[in-house]
Amino acid sequence: MAVLPIRIMGDPALHSHAAPVEEITAEVRALVADMFETMDAAPGVGLAAPQVGVSLRLYTYSYADDDGLPWRGVMINPELWMTPPEPGDPDPDDESEGCLSFPGERFPLRRSDRVRVTGTDLDGAPVTIDVDGWRARIMQHEFDHLDGILYIDRLDDGDWKTVQKIARKRGWGRPGQAWMPGVDDIDA
Repeated sequence: MAVLPIRIMGDPALHSHAAPVEEITAEVRALVADMFETMDAAPGVGLAAPQVGVSLRLYTYSYADDDGLPWRGVMINPELWMTPPEPGDPDPDDESEGCLSFPGERFPLRRSDRVRVTGTDLDGAPVTIDVDGWRARIMQHEFDHLDGILYIDRLDDGDWKTVQKIARKRGWGRPGQAWMPGVDDIDA
């Protein structure tokens, strides 16, 4: 297993539709193992293949509940169902999220509170996940990556302008930029 560099906004892999996983090969299994290693080193609660420069429809996730019980897995070729989010402005304390591909920043974003995700696991077995709260947020965030959407793309105009200022200041927004968890000093 190896820690992989995480692509930063502007990299083409982050801004295009990922291809379906046609077969679960040894290479796909190795990629998933490396993604778990990378996600844990970052640290993060989810990591999509496009974030490590691989345009495939799969992501890993890991989140402990309020009792500290782990919730961890991989979703391959997921489909997402959700109800629209409640109208209104997001709560900055309860609805802010960050992204390993725009590290060190958090912005409020309204998401659906409940989702269903179906797909397969690493053994090719069907998986259905019905979740709410932060787990639902994680599923929506990672699913967006597979369609070339970063959470910052969904922000309101005021926050989007702030994102653009941050990106310019840090020199982000160009192809080929990445950071290495455990090596680079970036507060993700």
